[in-house]
Amino acid sequence: MKQRFDIIESTCVPLPLENVDTDQIIPARFLKATTRDERFFGDNLFRDWRYRPDGTPVEGFVLNDPRYGGEILVAGRNFGSGSSREHAAWAIAGYGFKVVISSFFADIHKNNKLNNFVLPVVVTPDFLEELFASIEADPATKVRVDVPNQTVTNLATGRRESFELNAYKKYCLMNALDDIDYLLLQRGRIEAYENR
Repeated sequence: MKQRFDIIESTCVPLPLENVDTDQIIPARFLKATTRDERFFGDNLFRDWRYRPDGTPVEGFVLNDPRYGGEILVAGRNFGSGSSREHAAWAIAGYGFKVVISSFFADIHKNNKLNNFVLPVVVTPDFLEELFASIEADPATKVRVDVPNQTVTNLATGRRESFELNAYKKYCLMNALDDIDYLLLQRGRIEAYENR
């Protein structure tokens, strides 16, 4: 979903598991869907962890725990490894997450998230561990992600870190532009170049 990114302050959903691959994020059977409906994919985010085969919720899985919610997913190292399916980014966005924080993302998944208006924030392992500890101690812990200044702050401790963000993608996120929108904005310059 196209949306402008500025400062996001939210509670978090903790998923302290490493090597979560895209098949766990959105199982392969959902890749056959002919819809791009974000809600469909969001409803099936972590489907096999969230629900039993009969469709009943798995007690204890974090997305089924009423203590946790918000627009930020905090995930363990190497989030989004495996296949390059863009559907994984659709599912994360469709669920309502605007930001995913981890100490490492698989490159293709990271780019898929950026292309689908989900901001991947890479932090140090120490910061990530502190964040998990803060959320465990108090599920109401909030995090502030400042996109213009490229900082992330654990509001429970006040600790802040900077994160990297490609200048082009930052511009697109802050202006709610996908790649086609950006090219259309450059149409006059492109046509002038072609005419020369």
